[in-house]
Amino acid sequence: MRRGGSWLVQAALLIAVLLAVSAWQTRGVPEGRAPSFVAASATGGSIDLEAWRAARPGQPVLIYFWAEWCPICRVVAAHVDGLSADWPVLTVAMQSGPPQAVARVLAERGHEWETVVDADGALARQYGFFGVPAYVILDAQGRIRFSSVGVFSETATRLRLWWLANRS
Repeated sequence: MRRGGSWLVQAALLIAVLLAVSAWQTRGVPEGRAPSFVAASATGGSIDLEAWRAARPGQPVLIYFWAEWCPICRVVAAHVDGLSADWPVLTVAMQSGPPQAVARVLAERGHEWETVVDADGALARQYGFFGVPAYVILDAQGRIRFSSVGVFSETATRLRLWWLANRS
C-alpha cells in the first residue's frame, strides 16, 4: 500500500509542477478585452482584428502564435489545421520574415491559415508571449478567456472553443 500512495503523491506533485509552469508561462497575458491590432497579412493587405472578429459574430476565436523556425510549432500545426476547419482561427507568424516569406512557408507546408505577420515580435509581446507556440482564445465579446504556451492538445482546445460557443 505504501508503494501505491507514493505513486499518487508523485503524480500529484507532477501535476502541481505542470500547472505552476503553465501559470508562469502565461503570466504576462492581459486579462479582459484582447488588445486590438491591424497587421500585415501574409497574403497582402492587412487584417484588423476587430473587423475580422466582427465578420464572425457570436463565435469564439483562436489566435495562434507560431514561427517558421520553431520545431514545436511544426508538431502542433496539424492541430491548428484541424481547429481551423471548424472554428475561426487567425494565426500570427512571429519573427518569420516579410509577408511574402511567410506566405511561401504556409504554401510549402500546406496550411491555409489566415495569417498576420509579426516581424519583430511586438504583437506577441503585446499579448504577453515571448515564445511560441502559444495561443489565446477570445469569447464572442473579444475577451481573452484561455491562453496556452507550448505543445497543446487539439481536443482540449476544441472543448474550450465549444464551451465558449455554447455558454448561455
